Amino acid sequence: MNDRARETLLYLDGVTVSFDGFRALNSLSLILQPGEMRAIIGPNGAGKTTMMDVITGKTKPDAGEIYFNGEVDLTRLDESETARLGIGRKFQRPTVFESHTVRDNLELAIAANRGAFATLFYRSSKAVEDRIDELLGIIRLGSKQTVLGANLSHGQKQWLEIGMLLAQEPKLLLVDEPAAGMTDAETEETGILLKEIAKTKSVVVVEHDMKFVRELEVKVTVLHEGSVLSEGTFDHVSADPRVIEVYLGR
Repeated sequence: MNDRARETLLYLDGVTVSFDGFRALNSLSLILQPGEMRAIIGPNGAGKTTMMDVITGKTKPDAGEIYFNGEVDLTRLDESETARLGIGRKFQRPTVFESHTVRDNLELAIAANRGAFATLFYRSSKAVEDRIDELLGIIRLGSKQTVLGANLSHGQKQWLEIGMLLAQEPKLLLVDEPAAGMTDAETEETGILLKEIAKTKSVVVVEHDMKFVRELEVKVTVLHEGSVLSEGTFDHVSADPRVIEVYLGR
C-alpha cells in the first residue's frame, strides 16, 4: 500500500473483475476522502453495481487494490466483515421489517449491531431510546414511529432503511438509486437528508436522476465499460463530449 492510500477513506486502484470473459470492471481507480460525498453515474452495464460489490466483499476482484480507512485490505474480507468494519450498503429496493413499526425497525438495527450473542440478551435502555429518537429526527419519521413498515410510502421506506444503516454506525454509506420511485417532494427531501448525513459520514450515491445528482452539489464520477470516463463537478462532466455521447445524449 502506498502513502496516498493511507490518507484516504476508500482507495481503489487498478480493480478488474471479469464474468465469463466480460470485464465488468476494467482497471478501475477511485479515491474517496474522509467526510466526502460522491455521486457515481453512468449507463447500464458501466460497472456501478460491481464496484459496490467489490467494496463490500460480495465479489472478489481479479486484480487491483482496495483499501478502507487507510489500512484495511478489503479484498481479503467478506460482506459481514466489511459491514462490521463500518461499510453500510443500501440497495435500490428498500428492505425493512414490514410487520414491525418504524421505531421497532430502528431498535432491531441497533440490537443487531451489538453482535449475534449480545442480541439474544438485548434489553433496551435510555441510551438506546435516545438514539432511536435521534435517528427518527434525522430520517424525518418521528411522526410515523408507530406505523408499520408495510404502511409507509416507498420514499419513507427508503428513509427508514437509511436510518437502520445509520443505527449500525457506519463510516461509509453506499446508497443505490435513492431517488428511484420517489415523489418530487420525497426526492428533494432525500437530497437534503443525504447532505446532512455527509456532515459526519462519507457517502457514495449511485444515481440515474441527473436533476437529483445536480442538486447534491458534489464531485461526480462517470463510469463507462468498467472504468472512469470523466470526473469533476456536475457541470464539468455534463459538458464532457464523451459523457454526452455514451450517457447523457441517450
